[in-house]
Amino acid sequence: VQLQASGGGLVQAGGSLRLSCTASGRTSSWYVMGWFRQAPGKEREFVGAIRWNDGLTRNADSVKGRFTISRDNAKNTVYLQMNSLKPEDTAVYYCVARSSVVVSARDNEYDYWGQGTLVTVSS
Repeated sequence: VQLQASGGGLVQAGGSLRLSCTASGRTSSWYVMGWFRQAPGKEREFVGAIRWNDGLTRNADSVKGRFTISRDNAKNTVYLQMNSLKPEDTAVYYCVARSSVVVSARDNEYDYWGQGTLVTVSS
């Protein structure tokens, strides 16, 4: 499975961005897709994930009410709509997928990782 993320960029605080991630390859190999992020000098952290068959989502407390994760089954694409962005949201965002139906927040439970896309929020 290959994951191709896009949509990162520079935005002012309070602004919005939408990240996209498209999966290709053995699309029957994964059941959950999501996002992690890593800010400079910080550990990688879970952002959100969605289960493909029923749309069940899980989001980190730090982004609840601001970020929304969704998917387009026909396009094998997951989206991360980020609103009310803050400087502390600045990070490299990684698209992930796992071969399990459990919507996990642990990075070591994800089998596939995209290349990352940089989001920079200026104050």
